[in-house]
Amino acid sequence: MTATSPRAPAVAIVGAESTGKTDLAAALAARLQARGLQVAVVDEVLRGWCERAGRTPRPDEQMAIAAEQAHRTDAARARPGTDLVVTDTTPLMTAVYSDLLFDDPSLYPFALAHQRGYAATLLTGLDLPWVADGLQRDGPQVREPVDGRVRAALQGARLPYQMVYGQGDARVLNALYAIDSIAGGRRHTPAAATFPSKTEPAAHWRCEGCGDPACERRLFTALRDRGASG
Repeated sequence: MTATSPRAPAVAIVGAESTGKTDLAAALAARLQARGLQVAVVDEVLRGWCERAGRTPRPDEQMAIAAEQAHRTDAARARPGTDLVVTDTTPLMTAVYSDLLFDDPSLYPFALAHQRGYAATLLTGLDLPWVADGLQRDGPQVREPVDGRVRAALQGARLPYQMVYGQGDARVLNALYAIDSIAGGRRHTPAAATFPSKTEPAAHWRCEGCGDPACERRLFTALRDRGASG
């Protein structure tokens, strides 16, 4: 019998609208790919759905969107040769919007069960300005309620997450440091972080200005170990 190959660990990016999730997913992937990792990005299912349908989904269509988001993530994690998966949103966001817009909390059990499979969850902060983006944007007034529901859902399920703030490259660096913080079990404090390639020795991994020897660990290995059972 052939042993089943371990699935690649996954990093989830969740957050309210117009908080840079898509840009952050692409930037994280590019940064880690430059270090020699094979990184797959799972795009947001809802975006493509709205573009094809020319409208936002009805309440009865929410579960199918959440399930497809989960399916694409699981498929990416199972793909041979993939070291890491970065997801631009998760079913949790579908559950949150279904709750907020349609007063339907029924998607939370599925979404949170799926969320447990991620090695790290990043919650994008509200420090970026709101920008209109077609059908997917409900307005700046919904960002705080969405943010609050995401936090409440994760905290209620006792799922660890880290906030990501900052502009431009600083946001990417803080996301990388947050991933390291989750993987290493440390509390995240904003700092610029330097991460190694797969072939660099662990001593090359350092957090600028941190001085903590515990930072000298490898991101990929830690995430792989953390997500091995996901």
